[in-house]
Amino acid sequence: MRYLLICLLVCTGACGTLFSSSADKVSFSSDPSGAGVYVNGQLMGKTPTQLAVPNKHPVSVEFRLTGYENKVVIVNSDLQAGFLVLDIVPGFLFGAIPLIVDAATGNWSGLETDHVHAALVESK
Repeated sequence: MRYLLICLLVCTGACGTLFSSSADKVSFSSDPSGAGVYVNGQLMGKTPTQLAVPNKHPVSVEFRLTGYENKVVIVNSDLQAGFLVLDIVPGFLFGAIPLIVDAATGNWSGLETDHVHAALVESK
């Protein structure tokens, strides 16, 4: 049993790197629908849509639709506490390598939301 626990702790070390991806799936919608969705300035699709969005840093999302004012939303990235805990626990036994790996790669981060909605206002 003790060997199983040790194996589990070693295998979950740097688990953000092992079990996380560098992008999160986020759905986008707008009222009215059909708005262009620009992520960090690049057109990624039209609403409604679901996209893989980089999750290591905050991203700027802009909704654009002819006849309506552009709407900008910042989607923040945050530390996923579960990955941090699973990096620290094995660190007590096996050193700080899991913590260093996830910190260096940023793979313990995730976006704060999985849905962004924009209510667009008509241009004057």
